[in-house]
Amino acid sequence: MSIGAVVSNRNFGSFIGSGNVHRTEQATVYRNMPYKMPWSLMEGYSMAGSSYRSPLPVISPLNGKTLRLRVTLNDEGGYLFSMPQQISKKFPSINPRGRVRGICQCYPSSSPSRNWFTEGKLNKFDVIGRQYWQSKHTTVIRTRADYKAEEYDITGEELDSGLSSELPNESILVEGQQQKPWWEQFPKRWAIVLLCFSAFLLCNMDRVNMSIAILPMSKEFNWNSATVGLIQSSFFWGYLLTQIAGGIWADKVGGKLVLGFGVIWWSIATVLTPIAARLGLPFLLVMRAFMGIGEGVAMPAMNNIISKWIPVSERSRSLALVYSGMYLGSVTGLAVSPALINKFGWPSVFYSFGSLGSIWFALWLSKAYSSPKEDPELSAEEKKLIFAGSSSKEPVTVIPWKLILSKAPVWALIISHFCHNWGTFILLTWMPTYYNQVLKFNLTESGLLCVLPWLTMAVFANIGGWIADTLVSKGLSITSVRKIMQSIGFLGPAFFLTQLSHIRTPALAVLCMACSQGSDAFSQSGLYSNHQDIGPRYAGVLLGLSNTAGVLAGVFGTAATGYILQKGSWDDVFKVAVALYIIGTLVWNLFSTGEKILD
Repeated sequence: MSIGAVVSNRNFGSFIGSGNVHRTEQATVYRNMPYKMPWSLMEGYSMAGSSYRSPLPVISPLNGKTLRLRVTLNDEGGYLFSMPQQISKKFPSINPRGRVRGICQCYPSSSPSRNWFTEGKLNKFDVIGRQYWQSKHTTVIRTRADYKAEEYDITGEELDSGLSSELPNESILVEGQQQKPWWEQFPKRWAIVLLCFSAFLLCNMDRVNMSIAILPMSKEFNWNSATVGLIQSSFFWGYLLTQIAGGIWADKVGGKLVLGFGVIWWSIATVLTPIAARLGLPFLLVMRAFMGIGEGVAMPAMNNIISKWIPVSERSRSLALVYSGMYLGSVTGLAVSPALINKFGWPSVFYSFGSLGSIWFALWLSKAYSSPKEDPELSAEEKKLIFAGSSSKEPVTVIPWKLILSKAPVWALIISHFCHNWGTFILLTWMPTYYNQVLKFNLTESGLLCVLPWLTMAVFANIGGWIADTLVSKGLSITSVRKIMQSIGFLGPAFFLTQLSHIRTPALAVLCMACSQGSDAFSQSGLYSNHQDIGPRYAGVLLGLSNTAGVLAGVFGTAATGYILQKGSWDDVFKVAVALYIIGTLVWNLFSTGEKILD
């Protein structure tokens, strides 16, 4: 019979049938734990020279039969148990620094004069003697039985006190099962994060492909510059419509449904784009707006899911990883689209990129859940970790708009998001023009250099996420961490933009722009993580509100830059961006908080 128990070497007595049983998924027996103990699992047996005779009706059904112990041995140095010399010498082939998992079949003797083990052979350890071991890979389930100890006369040798101070003074008998493959042991919450990462990768791949495909399309359909601008802006018509609506929907019905809808919707719109273009300009404008509707719900839905799955100690790095998917999606789209267009024609970009959404959608349906409570395969250990690091978030039925809009930290989010996106959209939208007009790069070089800031942002976003979570884990308040990270995200770009007017070499100018965007990426651990801090139940709605302001900043900032360049210079463009970065820094540090203000 397989049974699990914890036997403490501090106080031995009878295990009475009144007690609690605790069960976890991992159990370990360490090498330098004593095996010499009065085994209170059996009646009338002598083990390692210590006899114990007491009826145990609850946990001792063996009655002289074979006791089969399934154990995990962690070889971390020292002696394999504190066993007699004649037994310890018979394990010469075990690596003292290795890790051994196995099943030990031990045959207890009914005679006090006999040893613990009967004669046998060792199957895989190359050990001969009076032990019988059979190695087998196992996943172990630990069951600990806590019972009151009553005074009983226990005779025999004293326990070896040579225990490592780093290990618990317990011997553990464990029940074994077949070990799961590594991909089934991968934390489910991080599988959700990776699925969100891949969704955002597809999101920006499908968004930026038009910026490359528009060149051959305009030649084929004889579009002028005004028409091209109209087509490019039509995406934002739908994108603006679903920011707040997507947040409300996600908070009410769950992020899984909303994000899945968004991905499949924009993927279908991407595939249908070539057909719409051939039908006529109005059809293309509608299709681009439809694509914006699908992508508009992605960020609020993702924010809702992450707020439920990720504890606060992992929040910054998880969001940084997800948002870096957007940056890498832009890199992938800008790098792959020209090759596809040259080889297969411009429609191939929309067909190939759009079809990837169906693969993602199938994985999403089978693996994702809106919250840990809905996942039947989530382990008890991981569920406990998630709920211990986050507050309970029941589905939202009514959005308290008056309460939300009355909070100063909410307005700090909205204003800061606007200031942040003004500078970010200007740099990302007008950068090829700046490289071409000011630095005198040709269009091919400008296109290649446009990839550099996206790569820089992807790297530094993850660096910032790990720094922020490390600071939180070391005891720094969430409010302080958010203010520090966002201040870097504001003042870093402001500093590097002011240096551009003093730089005369193209190489230094490109480096300065890359550093500006790299420091900008620290915002992912600042304002982009703050929605879940101040109102985890309304994380989708809060992101919808602030991102609406951010999109408006992109639209107005891009248009205003063109107007400024007609009347002034690039220095004037950068001065406006720097001024807004400084305003955002002041507002953020005065009014933001990392504490929950909406429940």
